[in-house]
Amino acid sequence: MAETIKQTEAIPAEYPDVTPFNRLGYIDEVQDAPVSADQIWQRIEAYIAHRYTPRAVVWIVEGAGDWTPPLTPATVTGAEVWEMGEWSELTLAEGPYGYCLAGDGPYRITATVGGGDVPAAVQEAFKRMHEYTRGINDSFKNETAFVGGEDGIPRGWTAKAMQLCGATDLLRALRRA
Repeated sequence: MAETIKQTEAIPAEYPDVTPFNRLGYIDEVQDAPVSADQIWQRIEAYIAHRYTPRAVVWIVEGAGDWTPPLTPATVTGAEVWEMGEWSELTLAEGPYGYCLAGDGPYRITATVGGGDVPAAVQEAFKRMHEYTRGINDSFKNETAFVGGEDGIPRGWTAKAMQLCGATDLLRALRRA
């Protein structure tokens, strides 16, 4: 079975637009969240194998046998094999599990991943993660012991944010392509 050795994924031009929960401020004023939506999407995409906005990706794959792109949806746009000190183009043969790689490689496979509608579970995970991060920022914004980095997000809490807000339960089915 072929194995993905390296994955280089570009940052998309934009992430899906999901409206976070509105939180009422003083009187009837709605406060804007001090949290970057891009940051939330990057955390979610690090956890799941599905992408919802297009971007380029390059995989380095070694070994003969069946290979499936680890991200979905994926459209392979090119493939090369390392032969005699340089990359040579080839056409990937389709197999029962994606593609069939004939030799040991290594192979460099280029694709575009992303597209489709954002499922309700992913939208809810985004909203939960956004609200959780916003709550942490509001609660600890003046306590230097909890804050790290330029963006002022408490690092210890951020590491477990996906689990603590319940987003991982919603995203579990999307972990694999």
